[in-house]
Amino acid sequence: MARNDLADLVGRIVDFRLTSCHDSGVSKVEQLEGELQKLSPAELQQVRDWLEDYAEDRLKFSPEFEAQIRQSEREMQSGARPRVRQP
Repeated sequence: MARNDLADLVGRIVDFRLTSCHDSGVSKVEQLEGELQKLSPAELQQVRDWLEDYAEDRLKFSPEFEAQIRQSEREMQSGARPRVRQP
């Protein structure tokens, strides 16, 4: 499934679910969590990739932030700081 097709599909599912369940007292995040739990591991990876791209496209890189990224990359390459992904 192409990235744009996936974004469109997720958008339509969310629009439908949130519109149809608007008065149910369930938050948008809870609705999304419920829908995500129904996806296969491959579909979850597609959503994760899309969300990462979506967030990255909206980041504003200041010179200070970019310098911090470069410093972290140097530290990881030298072994001074391991690469760790935290939730």
